[in-house]
Amino acid sequence: MSQLDLALEADVSQRHLSFVESGRARPSREMALHIAERLGMPLRQRNRLLLAAGYAPTFGERKLNDPELKPALDAVELVLRAHEPNPAMAVDRHWNLVLANRAIAPFMAAAADKSLLEPPINVLRLSLHPQGLAPLIVNLVEWRAHLLERLAQLNDVHADPGLAQLERELRAYPGGAAGRPAGHNPGGAIAVPLKLKAGDAILSFISTITVFGTPLDVTLSELAVETFFPADEATAAYLRQAAAKA
Repeated sequence: MSQLDLALEADVSQRHLSFVESGRARPSREMALHIAERLGMPLRQRNRLLLAAGYAPTFGERKLNDPELKPALDAVELVLRAHEPNPAMAVDRHWNLVLANRAIAPFMAAAADKSLLEPPINVLRLSLHPQGLAPLIVNLVEWRAHLLERLAQLNDVHADPGLAQLERELRAYPGGAAGRPAGHNPGGAIAVPLKLKAGDAILSFISTITVFGTPLDVTLSELAVETFFPADEATAAYLRQAAAKA
């Protein structure tokens, strides 16, 4: 985004924006937040911008067990339970598992290396690790490319050292030397599916990501709920039967 583009978007003069960028002018708190809004910066980065401008951070950052976050976490748990018998989970900004419904447990338990299930459980590591779920993913090359593309986009937005280290680690795992990129769309597919072996069956899922719409807390803004839906009737029937047996 050019300086002129941002000036037009923020409804300020390019000259003033240039002075702010070069440090010749100090923005007001309102101007700093206005620019951050126009750039779509995450709340954590907005706090960093305010500090750089000489102001105290605006957005709080609570622990997940903070009582003030309980109503939000209760809402997440309600969503997860309501999604059963389909799998669903909530993750933090580093893709560590925060909450999950009962339908997730059998898939996680399939990991060969049980150390991957020790808290904090990183769901991306669990998915792509050669001793995790990777051997069970039928379309590993496609799914791996999809996850790494998503992670790279998050790194572009957040510039988080932890996410950057995770991306380097996952890219070093086997499974991506050949095959088509995530953008390849054979047969006009509507989404990149996750195809998992479960005994003699092959289950196929599509997923959605849900975030809070108007968060004012950094931790809450970085919480994401991923819900998996059956991509075919055979998968839906398998999940219903598994839930009935459980």
